[in-house]
Amino acid sequence: MTNRVLVAEFMHETNTFSVQVTDENAFRNSCYYLDNDIPGAFAGTRTSMGAAFEAAGKYGWRVVHPIVTSANPSGRVTDAFFDAVSERILSACDGVDGVLLHLHGAMSTQSHDDGEGELLARIRSRVGAETPIIAVLDLHATLTQKMADNANALISYRTYPHVDQYERTWQAAELLEKAMAGEVTPKVAVSRRPILYALDGGRTTSPPMVELLRRGDRIEAAGQALAVSIQAGFSSADVHDIGPSVAVTANDLAAAQSIADELMDYVWDQRAFSSIQFTPLDVAIAKAKADEKGADRPLIIADYSDNPGSGAYGDATRLLKAVLDADLQNVGFHAICDPEAALQAQAAGVGNSVTLKLGGKVDPSMGGGPIEITAYVAALTDGSFIAYGPMGGGARRNYGLSALLRVGGIEIIVISYNGQATDLGQFTSLGVDPTRKSTVIVKSMQHFRAAFEPIAREVIEVDTGALSTRNFMDRPYKNIRRPIWPLDAL
Repeated sequence: MTNRVLVAEFMHETNTFSVQVTDENAFRNSCYYLDNDIPGAFAGTRTSMGAAFEAAGKYGWRVVHPIVTSANPSGRVTDAFFDAVSERILSACDGVDGVLLHLHGAMSTQSHDDGEGELLARIRSRVGAETPIIAVLDLHATLTQKMADNANALISYRTYPHVDQYERTWQAAELLEKAMAGEVTPKVAVSRRPILYALDGGRTTSPPMVELLRRGDRIEAAGQALAVSIQAGFSSADVHDIGPSVAVTANDLAAAQSIADELMDYVWDQRAFSSIQFTPLDVAIAKAKADEKGADRPLIIADYSDNPGSGAYGDATRLLKAVLDADLQNVGFHAICDPEAALQAQAAGVGNSVTLKLGGKVDPSMGGGPIEITAYVAALTDGSFIAYGPMGGGARRNYGLSALLRVGGIEIIVISYNGQATDLGQFTSLGVDPTRKSTVIVKSMQHFRAAFEPIAREVIEVDTGALSTRNFMDRPYKNIRRPIWPLDAL
């Protein structure tokens, strides 16, 4: 018997504090493929969808693939787009023997704090109780009971930076094949504690995550569970179920719950651990200035708080202003998201100078307002290229109209569609070789490390007070459950 399997991807990590609504255009500008366009875009890539197509070939599945779409983290997804994508997936559900999804796990819409839970519930209602549904999630998923109740397995990434979407989807596909054959009857147990932020933000090189992943491996190897997933959660979402969680997939739900609770006890014990150390901005600039001559590898300065990967606007200027004021030399800066400035650079043309106000336009109070510069337009592109780095997997990316602006010894990349620095191609596609820079500036919390740490002489992080600042106490939480650590004494 040939199984018919629905494969789809619908991903968004929602920063509910963002003023930027996430509509259809945001998804179309990032990643949006329908039906017959999907295999050509993803077959043969080391992506989640690439793994799904390989598994289909191995197991002989007849695959229906209605949509693959994702958008850069930002504000709530509009109900109109969420409902349209949901209906597109639901309309492809008829007659399927199994469902394999790639979701984020921290999507919130205008009407649903738990977007994935709502989507899974709709799919479950459509396919019935006996059809296995398995979802691959981001390590930063806000995993809910509603998600667990409507899925047969939830399998999260085991790396941060996330470089194992391909492997986790293969794991999910193997489990789905067994479930469709009746060899396993998987169910999901989820456990959490009153914690807003822990597990070192999910860094999988840090002791708490290393230990939890080790325990999970041991539990799976002993046959006590089919899958053990550790989620660090997403702290920039004002939702009831915020925080880290453990999901255990097994045939025996009660046994799975016991395992999940025991692992979550360890998370509670380790909740205060942190390896993050911020360098004061003036110290970071002084270090770059002192080391800029004769350096054979770049100093990487990462702006943690203006990380587009957590929904920050990517246009904060405090760090860029400090770089300009110090007149640093041989600097590559990625990036300022400013579509207006990109258009002005395009109008000026390559080889000409342009005077414009750059960045700080979404919310000047978050990390610095617009700064006026006169720059040489060194390059213009459409922002589309194939990312071959550890997180790229050979898939195409699109950052919209992009410009390289040169001010003295500083090369500033300006993009129209927001995104954090995770791939060297974000520099090289505009003619910048980051390996030959004295200083490379990126806006990212952790994902940059996969591609940029190997080329760096040193990595330092700064917090410039943008939207994703780590100062939890300043965030206007209203909907999270209370009491909760570290906001309350527990």
